Amino acid sequence: MALRYIPTHLRHGTPPGIHHFAILSGLEAAVRGSLVSVMPLAVHDAVGSTVGASRAYFIVGCISLFWGLMVPWAARTLPRRWVYTLGCLLYLIGMALALAGTRVTVPLALLVNAMGTVTLFVCLNAYILDYIERTDLGRGQSLQMLYAAAPWAIGPILGVWLHDLWKPAPFLMAAGFAIALLIAFWVLRLGNGKQIARARRPAVNPLAYLGRFFAQPRLIAGWFFAVIRSCGWWVYVVYLPYFCIEQGLGNKVGGFALSMSNALLFISPLMLRFARRMSVRFSVRFAFGACAVLLIGSAVVAPWPWVTVAALMVASFFFVMLDVVGGLPFLMSVKPSERTEMSAVYSSFRDVSGILTPGAAWAVLAVAPTAAIFAACGLAMAGAHLVAGRLHPRLGVIRPSRGGAVRA
Repeated sequence: MALRYIPTHLRHGTPPGIHHFAILSGLEAAVRGSLVSVMPLAVHDAVGSTVGASRAYFIVGCISLFWGLMVPWAARTLPRRWVYTLGCLLYLIGMALALAGTRVTVPLALLVNAMGTVTLFVCLNAYILDYIERTDLGRGQSLQMLYAAAPWAIGPILGVWLHDLWKPAPFLMAAGFAIALLIAFWVLRLGNGKQIARARRPAVNPLAYLGRFFAQPRLIAGWFFAVIRSCGWWVYVVYLPYFCIEQGLGNKVGGFALSMSNALLFISPLMLRFARRMSVRFSVRFAFGACAVLLIGSAVVAPWPWVTVAALMVASFFFVMLDVVGGLPFLMSVKPSERTEMSAVYSSFRDVSGILTPGAAWAVLAVAPTAAIFAACGLAMAGAHLVAGRLHPRLGVIRPSRGGAVRA
């Protein structure tokens, strides 16, 4: 009976399309957006210091990286729909641990939520690569970001506000969105994706495909861009709020800044149009270069904390631009026979950045204040700017004679 109220184009009478994946992306964004500003505060409160929080994030990143590499093996052992379901259930377990609110359970909640995120990311990317044509990948990624714009724009400030009113509130809200995500996935009936390989092929060693990844420079470059971009978001999401607290600006400034920055997702289609007109290489280089200048500049003006906050908010505009175009070099280079495996490799950027960022912050905080973390991230962005100069100049440009994107 419930299906009669779902629009016809969402009933999976036809192969899943861009809008199906955008819906799932939007619901998952609601889960993560509700907690993105709350979890750093909860972890900081649980462990008692910025250094302790960095240590917790570092350990979580290491474990989550290993988990992400195991997801393709799980997807070959279990039907992909059940692996996706497991990701949703991990979110619910994470919320239950966070509600306990102890020194042990809050870092565990951070870990379990990270495992849920990487599980869903691997599965969703594998579905996308199964059903979406390469020439539509950019439009699909832009539409996913558009559907996720409202949750990412409202979630951070709403989560912090609810956390101040009643600490369990944002975790209960996120659990509700996780349940909605699970229901939507089963209603859309995405199944297990296309089976390109032989059905009776033995399961692949989770680490065996790393050799194929390292043999393809374009995949390495695309993954590197994703890592550095994610490091920028880590600094913005975790260490900007810590900087604001240390400077006496309060615990809501970070959530407000993140909400304002995430509202830029509404213009992601315009960013994609700009990128396709100017080429992916130009857009990626320009965005990384701007981020480098603004992050280093924000550290220089740290004695004026509000100026630092403003500089980082401007930098977040280019973070969003990188979210739109930064993944295209990787996605446009993946072979159809390696979709699940390379999706797992690509998804590791979250965990690698989750190791590098708190690990580097841990080292920086031993000799310098929190603002120095912004400068360190800026130097990494400058390195990505240089690497992006080696991309093919016509990557992603529409050829008028063929009507398709260049697969340079």
